[in-house]
Amino acid sequence: MNSEFFYSKNDTVTSNSKSSIIKERLSLVTSHMYKQYCEHTDSAKNTNKVFSDMLKTMEEVVATMKKNFEEKGINPNNISCTIDADKSVGILNILWHSISFTTRGNTKPQALYRSDNAPMFCGRIIALNGDFKNASMDISDLQYPGVLSCEMASMYVPSDPNKDAVMKIRHIGNIEYKINQSNAAREFLLKVIEIICGGGFYHEENFE
Repeated sequence: MNSEFFYSKNDTVTSNSKSSIIKERLSLVTSHMYKQYCEHTDSAKNTNKVFSDMLKTMEEVVATMKKNFEEKGINPNNISCTIDADKSVGILNILWHSISFTTRGNTKPQALYRSDNAPMFCGRIIALNGDFKNASMDISDLQYPGVLSCEMASMYVPSDPNKDAVMKIRHIGNIEYKINQSNAAREFLLKVIEIICGGGFYHEENFE
């Protein structure tokens, strides 16, 4: 939307002219917001489809890892997944790791900032390190900073199903990785599992 706003300091402007100015300027705002609304609606639809595919893939991941660990003599009950009633949160438990995936927070048009391209209005799937099935997962604007401190990666899904989704991984500088939407659910899920489960922990040490 054009950032140059017009206003008149001329007190002699007629009532009809003022009414015309109001209609013209609000028409521009309405058109701008309608475009955002349409992109938000379409991106939400695409995001929900990708997430639904991800939840199905999550169940396949659990079945495969149960079999793999059982063959190594580890209790397969230590691998599971939980999906909430409205299917907006999926939690994957693999031994000592818990990973949460959610689409909550996609309640209004939001865009992915691009330094050298126009912003891309899109939905977002967030991968969090930890089990977020409690009330803190009911993300509000005020809770976002706290929740995102546990973010490992995010998948941004555009309104056009023929355009690539964008994956950004936090610990490697949020570089953009483009993924075809048809493969986005599988690739995002597997990449997050590789990042979290392929790493390790260090013992805490205090030298003070």
